[in-house]
Amino acid sequence: MMMMISFNNNISCYSSASQVLLEDDRHLLGPCGPDHDHDQSHHGYDSQAYPSYNFMISTILNDEFKEDLIEEITHDVLMSLKRLDHRVDSISSSVRTVINVNDFIGAQGDDHDGTHDDTEAFKKAWEVACSSSSEGVVVLVVPHKKYGLKPIRFSGPCKSDLTMQISGTIEASEDQSDYSQDGRHWLLIERVENLLVEGGGTIDGNGKMWWQNSCKINKTLPCKNAPTAITFYQCTNLIVKNLKIQNAQQIHVSFEKCMNVRASYLILTSPEKSPNTDGIHVTRTQNIHISSCVIRTGDDCISIVSGSRKVRATNIACGPGHGISIGSLGSGNSEAHVSEIFVDQAKLSGTTNGVRIKTWQGGSGSASNIKFQNVEMHNVTNPIIIDQNYCDQDQACEEQQELSMSRGFVAKY
Repeated sequence: MMMMISFNNNISCYSSASQVLLEDDRHLLGPCGPDHDHDQSHHGYDSQAYPSYNFMISTILNDEFKEDLIEEITHDVLMSLKRLDHRVDSISSSVRTVINVNDFIGAQGDDHDGTHDDTEAFKKAWEVACSSSSEGVVVLVVPHKKYGLKPIRFSGPCKSDLTMQISGTIEASEDQSDYSQDGRHWLLIERVENLLVEGGGTIDGNGKMWWQNSCKINKTLPCKNAPTAITFYQCTNLIVKNLKIQNAQQIHVSFEKCMNVRASYLILTSPEKSPNTDGIHVTRTQNIHISSCVIRTGDDCISIVSGSRKVRATNIACGPGHGISIGSLGSGNSEAHVSEIFVDQAKLSGTTNGVRIKTWQGGSGSASNIKFQNVEMHNVTNPIIIDQNYCDQDQACEEQQELSMSRGFVAKY
């Protein structure tokens, strides 16, 4: 894979706490400097798309890097989650309909181990919530209990604006036969507009069984896909905030073909050696702002792949994991494009990589208008990687150096 690169950058690295600044000409992304941190409009983020939720944007990172940074940020985010504990009791008067999953036959919940199968009750509750017509917001409440769920689809379009208020814990079935119809998804929310998902609760992928049966852990096993814990597909005007997502079977949360997204105050955690457990995955999604998140996983903290535009990530604490990645792009000789990527105020500790762009040989497309700034790193093995020969397979990838200049990746930063 060929790549043509044009740099206009200042890079400064330190041995103990590297501060990396990769800054392109301002005309590429507009006024993205410090004086414009709180101006969303320059990057295509229309604050009017999220009425009443603009209060949630704040900075949780310290100006000075510290070795216990992750713990400090985790504490701050947890405090934010706890403030939501009693929100159900004080829902705004604008709400016309409140639907509680406990009101549906089959929803048992369990305060101890979540061994009950509550899938059918959740399906029925969603059907009622999504079909409800209301002048105000319809709220689907998941109370403070532990619920067990098999793979489930929450499909739209819905008749009213909808809030999923997850205060309890939702835990995935660990029986792999439950995923025989769809091995790529556990919780799938699709084709919903004006959706808010919040509540301070926990989404637990229960991924240990999947990790044990991964070919990256046991080389004798065939490689196969594992489910993403929660997928948002073709959702518009979406807000996901104040949740813990942990122990994902593979990716923790994925935004696919979405438009106008804010994801904030999320804690995403899995063991460091859990395979392919990306924190936040962005694909074919436009106009997304990821902010104030703590991500500690076994793979990329944030991965941004083909078809994504106007992706903004700010105030991110990452580690352990594989850093913040654009790509991989161009696998299987495919064409891929990403553009207008802005990462600001990220702090990485104990990660394999820092910031990277990775493309396969033989692919084509472009990675353009990319800015990493105010990125601090401590104990990061590979702070900056631009990899034109990415190869994630057991066998060595075939060299493809004879491609014409008309094919390959064009990258501008």
